[in-house]
Amino acid sequence: MEEEKKKIRVVIVDDSAFMRTAIERMLKSDPSIEIVGSAANGMEAIDRTVRLKPDVVTMDVEMPIMDGYEATRAIRSLTDEKLSKIPVIAMTANAFSEDVKKAQDAGMNGHIAKPIDVNNMMNVLREVLGAE
Repeated sequence: MEEEKKKIRVVIVDDSAFMRTAIERMLKSDPSIEIVGSAANGMEAIDRTVRLKPDVVTMDVEMPIMDGYEATRAIRSLTDEKLSKIPVIAMTANAFSEDVKKAQDAGMNGHIAKPIDVNNMMNVLREVLGAE
């Protein structure tokens, strides 16, 4: 009997319910991915990260209450070292090199431009998780 591979646990963060649903559908096309939760703002993102302990977080950068940059910096400052190192991938329509740098400076591990290209998203996920 073949051993079942551990699924990649993902939390999706975006202030748009439409985008959260779209991203979830794209990710679910890969059977190795499990969506464990979602959030509509940065405060919820921190809560979901702490409670659900995902393998990766997709993070919109422009959101109400707390943006994705602030939320990522807060995740990076968590006292639990494992949680503080969870890969965070920026998902934003801001795709200029300075936007990519701003995401890196906030502690994000990858950057995906919207509109989202499924193949690019999967490649970035594999890259930040060190999987081939």
